[in-house]
Amino acid sequence: MKIGISGAKGSFSEEAGRTYAQKHALKRPSFEYLISVENVLAALEEGSIDFGIFPIENSNGGIVIEAVHAMAKHRFKIKNIFEIDVHQNLLVRKGVTAGDVERIASHDQAIKQCRMYLKRMWPNVKVMEYVDTAKAAEDLASGVLPVSTAVIASRAAAKAYKLDVLEESIQDLKFNFTSFIVAEPLA
Repeated sequence: MKIGISGAKGSFSEEAGRTYAQKHALKRPSFEYLISVENVLAALEEGSIDFGIFPIENSNGGIVIEAVHAMAKHRFKIKNIFEIDVHQNLLVRKGVTAGDVERIASHDQAIKQCRMYLKRMWPNVKVMEYVDTAKAAEDLASGVLPVSTAVIASRAAAKAYKLDVLEESIQDLKFNFTSFIVAEPLA
């Protein structure tokens, strides 16, 4: 069973995929880290994955615009919709302190979920959008992003890429649910 997810290793989409696989007792699922919703739906149409999982809406950040645009371009069937509680964290490379941070990178949706926190705690730091929360973490760890960058991502991304959690649960709402779509090919 190949599950395509719209994120890198350590993304919330991966967490959603693992949650779905466990709840539905899927035997030994493999995950394809396809980064974007566009890539997930293209892979679904071409038959290289059995189904795809991607976010559609967050209780704080609203509709995931990227998903809406991709859904309009592809043909698929919605198998299921479910939600998970998302906790955003501010991640940095080992040894980096708050005083070293010059910019913060993350997916547009994570930035929306943390906008008041960013305004309150980081008013003078440049905030930049990135293709995926976990991809930002991966790129910070590998040196693609400068060491002076912090990223907003999951605790799983911190673990996967050996990053430090500078601050945890930085989303503006205590309860921060994201709805995910499980998409399957048309019969």
